[in-house]
Amino acid sequence: MSFMNFIFCLRFLVFFLISIITLSTVSLARASVEYSLDELYSIALQNSEKIKITEEELVISELIKDKALSALMPKISAFGGYTKFNKENISSAGTVIQPNESLLWGIRVDQTFSLSGREITALNISSKGIEKSKYDLHSTKESYLLTVALAYYDLLKAQKLLDIAQSNVDRLTKHRDAALTRLKIGEVTKTALLRAEAELSGAISDKIKAENKLKLAKSVLATVVGIKEEFTVRESNQENGNYIDQILKNCSLPIQCFTEKAFASRAELRSLELQKKISEEQIKYAKGAYLPTISIEGVWLKKEEDPPSISLIKENIYGAIKLNFPFFEGGLRRAEVKEAESRKKQTEFLYEDTKKSITLEIESAFLDYITLQGILKSLKDQVAFAKDNFNSISKQFQFGLANSIDVMDANTLLITAERQLLDVTYSFEASKIKLLKALGVLYNKKH
Repeated sequence: MSFMNFIFCLRFLVFFLISIITLSTVSLARASVEYSLDELYSIALQNSEKIKITEEELVISELIKDKALSALMPKISAFGGYTKFNKENISSAGTVIQPNESLLWGIRVDQTFSLSGREITALNISSKGIEKSKYDLHSTKESYLLTVALAYYDLLKAQKLLDIAQSNVDRLTKHRDAALTRLKIGEVTKTALLRAEAELSGAISDKIKAENKLKLAKSVLATVVGIKEEFTVRESNQENGNYIDQILKNCSLPIQCFTEKAFASRAELRSLELQKKISEEQIKYAKGAYLPTISIEGVWLKKEEDPPSISLIKENIYGAIKLNFPFFEGGLRRAEVKEAESRKKQTEFLYEDTKKSITLEIESAFLDYITLQGILKSLKDQVAFAKDNFNSISKQFQFGLANSIDVMDANTLLITAERQLLDVTYSFEASKIKLLKALGVLYNKKH
């Protein structure tokens, strides 16, 4: 081998090793992206389009206040004009009546306000609108955090379901092998082996379904949170139950205490309370149209003519006050007042309906929490008993003391118990989140 060929091979080998190391590093980096529930919350709040839409509503509310404030400020404008006449007119005395051309410009200051103070009312409405938008944003964030949490627990459940399915395949594979061994030595019939094979095939099918459910759950969470790269999740030690238990500890009537807490904390109710006040202000604003408006203006005027006419005033400053009192507008003002009063009634009805919905939501979430908490321990015991039972039956089958049907029954009992425990475990965690959301403290506890 020549020296040049050796150098070429050495360069190729170095390039190959660097490529392998780079690809391995990238793969490890991708696989190392792991999120907790709190981290998913933060990412979702940054990426969610729904939250961004509500944030823009808050920006719009602030701009509406700026518009309302501008109505209290005087308007300053500049104007100008040039006029060219077809000819100049001169009187018999030799004075200019009409010039050949004229130039006019100036500055105007205008201010218009209503005697009813509608401008101040509009400013108050816009200020309350900003506070309402903040509560709406808070409510949107809480609802979105609940969506993220439910998708997170669905993914954890799907991961555990796959583990259970894999364990089931492993158990049935061992049983199939044991049945095959006993068939070879003539201790069981071929029926036992066929049954073991059939059960194993069903378990493999369940595993494939579990894998697909896991992919779907992962895709749903990625879409909800806004994650584009490959990721995994880890179980987080949430202290949601501590807050709930603290309320229960200091309360003899849990549902009543939870409801009172929700009425004081729910952003939806705070928003509707502000909407009721806004409705009252809107009625006042509509009634203000019955009173006259006053316009004040001040003008500085400059004028030039060529040739100058006898009546030319080159510079002038004047002010004016105008009163506008509309007597008839075709029933417009009356309709606007009636509309504002009707909207106020709508808001009051919506407020009471929301309180009823919150009461029902609290009761449903609390009863779900208590029910799942009660059956969780019994299911843990059931899984422990089912595992011991399956292990005992399996050993008995190996020594000829139990048949294949006994093993299948024990396995069915075990996998059913495991799935029930898994479902209740994560449903219980989700019920805590739902109860915090119903109380209106989910977003506050996370931020």
